[in-house]
Amino acid sequence: MLETLTIQDSVELAVVERSGFVESRHAGAAVVLSPDGDVLARHGNADALILPRSSLKPLQAVACITAGANLEGEQLAISTASHTGTDRHASVVRDILTEGGLTEDHLACPPSWPGDTSTRDELVREHGQPARVRMNCSGKHAAMLRACVATGWSTEGYLDPAHPLQAHIRDVVERLTGEKIAHTAIDGCGAPVHAVTLTGLARSIHRIGTASDRSPFALHRVAGSLVRAVREHPWTLEGPGRPDTVATEQLGVFTKHGAEGVMVMVAPNGTTVALKMLDGATRASTIVAATLIARAGGLGDAEVAALSEALPLAISGGGKDVGMIRPGAGL
Repeated sequence: MLETLTIQDSVELAVVERSGFVESRHAGAAVVLSPDGDVLARHGNADALILPRSSLKPLQAVACITAGANLEGEQLAISTASHTGTDRHASVVRDILTEGGLTEDHLACPPSWPGDTSTRDELVREHGQPARVRMNCSGKHAAMLRACVATGWSTEGYLDPAHPLQAHIRDVVERLTGEKIAHTAIDGCGAPVHAVTLTGLARSIHRIGTASDRSPFALHRVAGSLVRAVREHPWTLEGPGRPDTVATEQLGVFTKHGAEGVMVMVAPNGTTVALKMLDGATRASTIVAATLIARAGGLGDAEVAALSEALPLAISGGGKDVGMIRPGAGL
């Protein structure tokens, strides 16, 4: 059976400090690439296989657009999002579907309550129900459906790994990572998710994050357009106050977290980080990625300090802040 990195392969990426006592540690691996794409640093086994989970979405979005999904602006940005299901998010996803002659019934992701607390509370008060359009991956699924419509592929079974859309996505993933896919699993939303090395994931995100929308190469133009759309509409990426949105707004980075502690981030100058928290925790991923980029010269220390203040990193005790989640000694 294939597996991800082991405890022995890992280093301390973050710690949780409470009242001057280190209460918990997050171990894992990370790789840092220079603006030119060269490996600057490895922390832990960066050549171990991982399942990127939602950090694969930028690659899936690029594949959908190259397959013919005609999306721009907010619609393009939400195709790579793990959104919180607000009314505004749901409206954009519905527009993607409607403009392709599709309905919410075509979505094959599971029905879900919104991740945004106030939106969920409002739906409960109105006796609403979980809906597919509220699921955090619905933007990706809507883009997949639009690609099928544009290309003439059946929308039935669009999540089947053998479907032409998924075969195209697999090809794009291999082209961008420079690796043959080692294993295919099923993500939480029902879509295929492909095992690649952490270094391969970093390489692919670097290629997307540094692409120009004026490139003579179609794949690079699409990638550049995706990055520009996300930076222009960071609220789509996750939601107000959420780490991906906050980091994009404050730092101008291109970033995408994934379940089970995966994170990718590209600084405006092209410095890139990909990391995996071995325990699957996501709470420290954003600040660790930003810290690694700053140590490589891609961000300023003051910028990272301001980001730290904006993220939910404080540890509470008795209603007061008594500690902090912070980068660990393994960096």
